[in-house]
This record gives sequence, C-alpha cells and structure tokens, in this order.
Amino acid sequence: MSNAELDQACCCATPAERRREKMRESIITAAQMIFAKDGEAGLSMRRLAEAIDYSPAALYKYFASKDDLYEAVREQFFESLLTRMAEASHGTGTTRELFEACGRSYIDAALEEPSTYMMAFTGLGDDSKPEEGTFAYAAAEQLENMITKGIKEGTIGEVDIALAGKAVWAAVHGLATLLIQIPSMPGGVTHETHHTREEMIRFQNDFVWRGLANPNAK
Repeated sequence: MSNAELDQACCCATPAERRREKMRESIITAAQMIFAKDGEAGLSMRRLAEAIDYSPAALYKYFASKDDLYEAVREQFFESLLTRMAEASHGTGTTRELFEACGRSYIDAALEEPSTYMMAFTGLGDDSKPEEGTFAYAAAEQLENMITKGIKEGTIGEVDIALAGKAVWAAVHGLATLLIQIPSMPGGVTHETHHTREEMIRFQNDFVWRGLANPNAK
C-alpha cells in the first residue's frame, strides 16, 4: 500500500482499524531492524515479539505466518526502493545522467540494507513475476518508461523495451548481489588489482548505458 493509499485508508478507518494498522507497522519496523542486524536467520516470531514487548501468539493476529510477515517486509522495502529510484530519475540532468542516477540509487539501497535486499529476492519461484499493483511492478514499469523516453528522444537505440528493462535490472541486481555476498569485491579475482566499489559502480553504470545508447546520437 502506497503512502497516499495508506493516508486515504486511515481517514476512512475506524479507531480499531487504525490501531491495528499501527501495530502492523510496528511489527514490520521491528522485523526490518532484526534483518538489518542479524539477517533472515536471526528472525523468529519469539524474538520479534520480545522486540515489541508482545506475545508470540498475538503476532499471528496481524500476520498469518512468518512468510506473510516476510512479504510485508519485502513490499515495504520495494516501496522505499521505488521512492529512491523515482527521486533519482526525476531530478535535473540529461537522460543519461538520470538513468545512471537511478541505477546508482538501486545499488545504494541494496548496500544500505543488504539482509533485507537479499531476503526480498528469496522464495521467488520460476513462475514469479512482478504483479500489477505491487511496488516491484511499479519499479519495473518505471525503468521501462525511462528506456522509452530515451528511445523517443534518440539517445537510446531501438530495442525491445521489456527485454531491455530486464537486462538493465539483471545488471544492477547482479552487481548489488556480488557486492553484498563478496566483501572483497571488486578487489580482483587474483587480488592483483585494487578497484574500489565506487569505481566498479561507475563503470557498471557507464557500461549499461553504452549498451543501450544510440550510436548515431549526437
């Protein structure tokens, strides 16, 4: 649920419904803090209950299962990610600068909350895809809109927009995951080279853009 939708829902909600929503938000926030500190393995309903001074059994009034809670945390993370991507892509600058800022905002969000980021992409089956109305769907749609804008202005070559969007997502997701899972990245496979994360991120953004750029653009 977006902030606007949440505000509208709160205006129409009864006091009991508002209390329930407030408690759900408190539970999600506590779960995010545990994820940030100890990762998915450190989260249990008992520990979560202790964090908010609640009984484990009472948590199930708000979330039917741990998977249900994970989905709420996942969706809240994607909402935050989408907000950062939107702010980056609607700033000032050329399409290339905004495109690269959007990619950078994605990687920064992943590195700031690595445990939550990795959890957000676990448990997704082969038939999983962003569903309309979810924040993950909105993020994918926003990326495709940026590519469409670049094609219309001539800075991006003619491409399959949906496929290009998936390729860009794969690129930034892949780098974010490597940086999270391999702390020494990008020190070099043989450790004879010593590049910084900043250098790697900048090169990746430039690499992705050049793959989409219209070679005939001025």
